[in-house]
Amino acid sequence: MMPSPAARWQPRTFTMLQLTSILLLASWCLPATKTLWHALDVPVFRLLNGSLGHWPVWDFVWALLSTRVADVLAAVLMLCSLIVGGLVFDQHGLRRALVSFIALLVCTLIVRTLFTRFIDAAGLQHASPSAFLGDGFSLSQAFPWMEQFMEIKDRSSRSFPGDHASVLLLWAAFLSLFARGKRLLLLWLTGIVLLLPRLVAGAHWLSDNLVGGGFVVMQTLAWGYYTAAGDWIYRFLDRLAEPCVRLARKIPLVGRLAILHEAQH
Repeated sequence: MMPSPAARWQPRTFTMLQLTSILLLASWCLPATKTLWHALDVPVFRLLNGSLGHWPVWDFVWALLSTRVADVLAAVLMLCSLIVGGLVFDQHGLRRALVSFIALLVCTLIVRTLFTRFIDAAGLQHASPSAFLGDGFSLSQAFPWMEQFMEIKDRSSRSFPGDHASVLLLWAAFLSLFARGKRLLLLWLTGIVLLLPRLVAGAHWLSDNLVGGGFVVMQTLAWGYYTAAGDWIYRFLDRLAEPCVRLARKIPLVGRLAILHEAQH
């Protein structure tokens, strides 16, 4: 399976993703089942956030992982998984993988924007647990100097869906199409670790990530990877990147990267 969107409509996978995402969202919206999510959200927040306030070093680690700096490091890690041969993709599939993922990020932006507007219009938006409950451990108050210089993400007035989780889950889901065995296990363990800081800090409920992020990711994959629309975006971005690729090939050392020499269809 090549790491690029389908050139033709794939109705079976598209329909499966649509139905699964809609059922997942319905379980969070309908009163009969939303109470179940709430019954899970609160204990998870209490458990994770409750681990703070006992050991300064522990608090410092989670505060640092909840900053923009940690987001940049996570982005670098995701980029490496897409441009370094042998981790998930062989050298002949790196450029396709990178452009495909960027195309999916474009789709994610569209899906997330429309979805958030729907959530706001339906009156389903809510505050993060740290803001809603108001009695958790605040990392931004414990480390004001870090909050001032790096912004600790530990609260939000509009926390659904989880934007951070949407990107991480998309990355993990995309790579899961190609990773196998121990690499697949390591991939999801890494994804879970990267998801935890926002939950520990109280910036998101668990359902913000699982329901909101899961819905965005499944809709993104449905439209961006299993329809011709995703292939069109992929081809457009690939053509757009070609002049930059030709220029990069002339840069010493950089020009030797395998991703710059992959033949495209």
